[in-house]
Amino acid sequence: MEIQLIRNATHYIEYGGRKLLLDPMLSPAGAMPPFANTPNSFPNPTVNLKVPVTHLLQADAVLLTHTHPDHFDAVAATLLPKDIVFFCQPEDAGKLREQGFRDVRPVESGIVWDSISIVRTSGQHGTGEIGKRMGPVSGFVLNAPGEPVFYIAGDTIWCPEVEQALAKHTPDVVLLFGGSAQFLLGGPITMNEADVAKVASAVPYAQVIVAHMEALNHCLLRREDLRAYVAGLGLSERVRVPEDGESIRFDPSLMQV
Repeated sequence: MEIQLIRNATHYIEYGGRKLLLDPMLSPAGAMPPFANTPNSFPNPTVNLKVPVTHLLQADAVLLTHTHPDHFDAVAATLLPKDIVFFCQPEDAGKLREQGFRDVRPVESGIVWDSISIVRTSGQHGTGEIGKRMGPVSGFVLNAPGEPVFYIAGDTIWCPEVEQALAKHTPDVVLLFGGSAQFLLGGPITMNEADVAKVASAVPYAQVIVAHMEALNHCLLRREDLRAYVAGLGLSERVRVPEDGESIRFDPSLMQV
């Protein structure tokens, strides 16, 4: 398995002999308005892509956690081939079909694609009234012969749903959406430093990757601060905070036996 962080939640994943594009946001820097009622007013995204879009369009399928514009934007909807395989949560299938995508495969609980098992998980995109307004979000667990079990938590904070997914699927690799995104009122709607530490503690055998940072106006947690935090807990070897464009390859020998 190889995971390349493109920007924010967007990743290019080679897994089980297939290429997956996760949560494609392909707009150039500043093309979208800032999220309102947040501490900063910078237009989004705040940084440009470091990887050519033509490379991303070579994916065999899209894996979409939800349709918020920082995970699936108008540029991606325009550029992606309309016949590409599209895995999503059931709530988003209609919207994708309305945009012309012909091979939309909503994941109710789980689905098998070639040799890859895709299981959908849930989470909490914030707490209280804000969490309700953010709508449903999903994560996914990938499993294939000869590959590590890979859990993509999606846009969620630490919550019982995440804790249960970790206990049930015992992943070898966990991808978290961090950044501690938040509005002027209410708490974070993505993982902060403490949430990342809780995940790492719950799966002491797993490698943890943290993305969804330094690309949006409402993401307040910076990479250098998270790296310092996990270093203080002695977690630097297990918690990776990649830069945009960085690829991480996982040796199958590191998998659980």
